[in-house]
Amino acid sequence: MNKNREICCALVCAALLAVPELRAQDVVSLNLKQAVDMALRNSRDVALAQARYNVAQNTVEVNRSAFRPNLFTGSGAAYTYGFPQTPGGAAPSIINASYVQTVFNPLLTAETRASSERKESQRLELEKTRNMVMLQTSSAYLELTKVRHSLDLMRTQRQSNARILDFTRQRLNEGLELPIEVTRAELNEARSEQRIVQLESRQRVLERQLAALTGVPPDQRIEVESEVLPLDEQQREQDLIDRALNSSLDLQQAELERKAREHRLKAEIGSRWPTVDLFAEYGLFARFNNFQDFFQRFQRNNFNIGLQVRIPIVSAQRAANVSLAKSELTTAEMELKSKRQNVELDVERQYQHLRELNAAREVSRLELKLAQENLQIVQASFEEGRSNLRDVEKARLEENDKWLAFLDGDYEYQRAHLDLLNTTGDLGRLFR
Repeated sequence: MNKNREICCALVCAALLAVPELRAQDVVSLNLKQAVDMALRNSRDVALAQARYNVAQNTVEVNRSAFRPNLFTGSGAAYTYGFPQTPGGAAPSIINASYVQTVFNPLLTAETRASSERKESQRLELEKTRNMVMLQTSSAYLELTKVRHSLDLMRTQRQSNARILDFTRQRLNEGLELPIEVTRAELNEARSEQRIVQLESRQRVLERQLAALTGVPPDQRIEVESEVLPLDEQQREQDLIDRALNSSLDLQQAELERKAREHRLKAEIGSRWPTVDLFAEYGLFARFNNFQDFFQRFQRNNFNIGLQVRIPIVSAQRAANVSLAKSELTTAEMELKSKRQNVELDVERQYQHLRELNAAREVSRLELKLAQENLQIVQASFEEGRSNLRDVEKARLEENDKWLAFLDGDYEYQRAHLDLLNTTGDLGRLFR
């Protein structure tokens, strides 16, 4: 009996020890760089962009294949009555082999070059997609950190509001307060509860969003760390504009599209020149196709090699194609200029917005410092008996409010800085 009790006790202890381990498995701790790396590996958008880039690469190879050797062989049999001829116009053969390779063709050359430009554009699209995933993940991570910190402050504020409400009700019972003060204290407590509910809802949304981005199961809690991004704040506006113009992926894509259409125009203009193909043919003929009835001498093995030159004389469509290619090139050039101007305006707008947020953050930092110093003064006054509990809790509430304002301002500043880095093409360097 005692032995059974010992076994049961041992099993209970083992189960109790295993509970923390199981709970620990439901928590995933990630820093910002780890979250971004996991999101890049897990992103379906990145995978889709990679697949489209692979398609663009294969398209280039397909267009280049016309300028590479192409060898075909085959066999067949046919009943002939009269002149021996296959559906393609050639003489029927037991075994045949064909070789063809394009040597000079302006249109095919232009299509190959244009597809190469668009392949590079698709590579830039892949990079843009990666930047967007990094921006979404870092924004969600930083906001989740801010929301959880704000929730801790609001729960402290809930306790302060509860103490103020109890103190005010006590003074009301003693005849030292009006009923309106109790109502005011209840309203402040209700507002705190409302803010907590809002923050808890936002926390849940951000947790699900970050889990979906990183591939973490939704039933696992993600522990985040408070991180300060290594942001360079000493930057001139013109330097940022120049950097954005040099590294903007949108501008690079627009330039590649302009080059692709320029290749197309050159090809249409060059279509007046002949096209040259290298060819070779071999055929093994048989007497049962009655070749001897139509030719003076029958030869079993036949081989031909040479160049096939096509010289355009009159092409009614060529002028229309040239005009279309010119209009497409003009459109691409106008789009490039428009995007260049938009990039400059975006950087100017983001830079000025960043300056405003930085100034607002500094104000909120000083307001927080002032509230903290005021709380110390009120606490000292309370210990000396020159102020009451409500004064202390109100000072603590004011400090909490300033903390919340500073957290919001700091997050907005970092988010705006990330947007600016994305515009200037420096976002990827931040997570290397």
